[in-house]
Amino acid sequence: MPHVSSTPPPTLFCLHFLGGSAQEWDGVARQLGDAVRCVPLDLPGFGDAASVPGTSVAAMADHIAGRITAMAPAHWWIAGHSMGAKVALALARRAEDGDAILAGFGGLVLVAGSPPSPEPMSDDKRREMIAWISADADTRRVKAGEFIDQNTGTPLPETDKARAVADVLRADPAAWIAWLEAGSREDWCRRIGVLRSPALVLSGSEDADLGAAAQTCLTLPHLADARHIILDGAGHLLPLERPEAVADLVRETMAQAGVPSAQAVPVPRDYEDLIASPRVNGRLREALETRAQPDDPAYRPEVLNAVELALLRAVIDRVLPQPGEASIDIGARIEARLASGQGDGWRFAALPADPEAYAAALRTLDVSASAAHSVGFLALAGPVQDALLAAVAEGELPTVDGDLDGPQMKLWFEDLRGDVVRTYLAHPAALARLGFSGIGAGGDDSAHMTGFTELGIDAREPWEPIAQGTDAR
Repeated sequence: MPHVSSTPPPTLFCLHFLGGSAQEWDGVARQLGDAVRCVPLDLPGFGDAASVPGTSVAAMADHIAGRITAMAPAHWWIAGHSMGAKVALALARRAEDGDAILAGFGGLVLVAGSPPSPEPMSDDKRREMIAWISADADTRRVKAGEFIDQNTGTPLPETDKARAVADVLRADPAAWIAWLEAGSREDWCRRIGVLRSPALVLSGSEDADLGAAAQTCLTLPHLADARHIILDGAGHLLPLERPEAVADLVRETMAQAGVPSAQAVPVPRDYEDLIASPRVNGRLREALETRAQPDDPAYRPEVLNAVELALLRAVIDRVLPQPGEASIDIGARIEARLASGQGDGWRFAALPADPEAYAAALRTLDVSASAAHSVGFLALAGPVQDALLAAVAEGELPTVDGDLDGPQMKLWFEDLRGDVVRTYLAHPAALARLGFSGIGAGGDDSAHMTGFTELGIDAREPWEPIAQGTDAR
């Protein structure tokens, strides 16, 4: 007799897009079968919950939290599509912060998601969508059909399209307008911070507003352990367009997900031995051991927001590439220093204090990238990023509505490069790569400082480390 597991499958709560309903997930649920218990839910103002009040992100999250609590699954994930993704992110933050009613949370699936920051949408498109939802019945039916067609890479089968159009038409117009005027514009960037839980992020290659670039620039910075998949040829309505692909990726991700572990940058054994030797004084040894500790992969910034921290890391990767799989999280270490208020005691008079200067410069760089290339800095290829940074270094970055001007950006970039090098060289792995032996000048016994005895050109002490090489590539 075959063995039958008594462990129930994990539960996946699914939230829909603006104008959709729980039934948009029917195809995905069928494809998931018994591997995952799929529970689609209607958000307030939509589907069977059209009469339920509460249209802010927090109110919608409260409504869904109540549904989750009523079911009390032992282990569950949450999937959010478009509008639903912002609600899912809010619930994930509550769960990670220890909300008891959300115990058992395991991870996220974000499908063409509305990001924590205000959703990228032109004012013209927003006005158009608000105008037709309250029009006469015939106009609404035509516009609802156009809305579905505009959000798919290829036309849906007629039956699927008819169901999607019917969902749009039964939505409460007030809830539709509330999302466009307020909910989509809510800024949860700092409240969401960086989530530790595993996440699957799905994008359609033909999604104009919330496609791969938007997810890269606005959503992925909030996820410490994310897998981003782009479905070629698909638009915005992925659960309707590609239910099989979505289900396969969800099943695979939920089965393989684990907790991201901190990975220390390895320090060569001979350098570790030098640090532990009597040649290094105790205070320096303690400092080096602290600096060698692994960085938290889900580090939550305090001065910068999650997007600004991601921008800082991206800039640093271009300024000082690091070899190997493990690297020093220089960006997080600089951010922690900014948050602590510690510094070198001076700044350029043309710049604000360091925390404000960093945030303003990173915003300016991102705005300039968007103006020049129609996507944010994080979505640009490396050579294009390099060209922008070269312009920054020369004081020639064309700033558009940025917080800093070109000359100020040049000064900040000078400061940044100094901070990057200092932070990098503070790590014992970097000192080992350079073969730096100055840490062994003397231990704690000042009466017997060993120092150096071999002072000739190219002369080495027997205990001195050999350089491990450089980071050039």
